[in-house]
Amino acid sequence: MKKIFFSIAFIAALSATQFSRAQDSQTYVLDKTISLPGDAGWDYLSVDKINDRLYVSHGNSVNVVDLTTDQPVGVIANLQGIHGIAIDNKANKGFISDGKANAVVAFDLKTLATIATIPVAAQGPDCIIYDPYSDRVYSFNGESNNSSVVDPNTLKQVGTIALGGGPEFAVPDGKGKIYNNLEDKNSLDVIDVNTMKVVVNYPLAPGGGPTGLAMDIENGRTFSGCRENKGMTVINVNTGKVVTTLPIGAGVDAVAFDPETKLIFCSCGDGTVTIIKQLTPDTYKVEQILQTQTGARTMALDTKTHKIYLSVAERVAGTRKSVPGTFKLLVYKLQ
Repeated sequence: MKKIFFSIAFIAALSATQFSRAQDSQTYVLDKTISLPGDAGWDYLSVDKINDRLYVSHGNSVNVVDLTTDQPVGVIANLQGIHGIAIDNKANKGFISDGKANAVVAFDLKTLATIATIPVAAQGPDCIIYDPYSDRVYSFNGESNNSSVVDPNTLKQVGTIALGGGPEFAVPDGKGKIYNNLEDKNSLDVIDVNTMKVVVNYPLAPGGGPTGLAMDIENGRTFSGCRENKGMTVINVNTGKVVTTLPIGAGVDAVAFDPETKLIFCSCGDGTVTIIKQLTPDTYKVEQILQTQTGARTMALDTKTHKIYLSVAERVAGTRKSVPGTFKLLVYKLQ
């Protein structure tokens, strides 16, 4: 009996060691590409974890992909010039920031049918998020330096939050706060959703020109991708102090954090994704420089499969113009 117990214990220890080694060497590789219709520009991508769908901003429409099959399943069309998509599973609605229309467009998550177009008292809605704590949708308006607050149930604007600078990405902590990068102020706003006011602003120096933003909610750390210094700044939101800054590629746009693998992804227009490992809340290392494609700057992470999705199109040689018929998703998986 003791010998059998020893053997089982040995096998369990060996398996744990092998798993630990696998976790220590987390490498991403190309899984596939997914062709999508249309030739317009692109911006944010957003994952609906409940319905296993990916929403891809694409000029005046949204491409919808089924994440169980990695196949396109629909298009939300007849928009003017969109940026982001927010998901509210509680109300079974999605919300699109239509920057050219100065509006937030609501649609049905099941049918993809447009429900309402909600005008906002602002210019250039860009980033858009749903905050479950306040049960509100927030568009961050790049030309007005403010955020429009929309009630997803009445489909009306119910407030405006002055931000004090040009907003980029934002993330809610689900506890009553929203964090928002101010690109022109090189800082991070902390918004109290109860008062609908900025309560404090944290400098990101040496970070400059912050765009992408993600958060480790459990440990109270934000990750801001900054273009000016090609770095990712980690902030302890409990103290407002910069924990560290790590090197990333040029032209960063999106940042994502996987709480299970403890990996942070910074997608950059230079055709790289810098993958950073969180060793502890205050200790980080660059794990991998993933080669993607020039212009693949926007990204979404599916935390169920740990895959990352980047949108991009081929470019006409020597220009920034897209080659017609080449818009696609690059899909990378954990090896």
